[in-house]
Amino acid sequence: MHKIEPYYNWRDDYKAEEDEHSPFYGREYSEFQYSKKIYNYFIHPQWDDFESETLHIKILFTDYENEFAIIEFLGEWNDCIQCDILSLKSKVLNILMQKGIYKFILIGENILNFYAEDSCYYEEWFEELQDEDGWVVALNFRPHVIEEMKSIYLDEYIFMSEKINFLDWRTFKPNYLFSTIEKYLYFSASQTLLT
Repeated sequence: MHKIEPYYNWRDDYKAEEDEHSPFYGREYSEFQYSKKIYNYFIHPQWDDFESETLHIKILFTDYENEFAIIEFLGEWNDCIQCDILSLKSKVLNILMQKGIYKFILIGENILNFYAEDSCYYEEWFEELQDEDGWVVALNFRPHVIEEMKSIYLDEYIFMSEKINFLDWRTFKPNYLFSTIEKYLYFSASQTLLT
């Protein structure tokens, strides 16, 4: 796992540690000293923790004008034992929302497992975003993770679609990725209204 590092090609456009509105503002990273772990496995030092023992993130990009953030994940999302969504919401998402971020692209290809508890925190987050015309999209989540999420109906709060789930997001610049997803969401919404 130590070889999996957060996506770095957008670092010229955005660095969370240099964004004074970011929950990770002022963090310093080592390229060589590995101290963070998931279980007994060291992970790349560029990942950020938010008080979860098994899940780490990296805010890859934030655009305050267009009100969106792109967040990449690594590890095991465990709501059953340690309620990772509660930690994520209180330590990261609420801070971004207070600064006007209401649209979230969650990149989950490095989420190895998801352990469900219930959907109440997701519902709360969804309702807060709805007040601001916001949304959450799951991108590149593994099929078994999506199935586990759907088992507690998280697809009612997080947009999941096969058509965009395997989008080759690394070939996009962040704003183009956002506009592509937003157009798809509005197209899907208009199609739903027509049926």
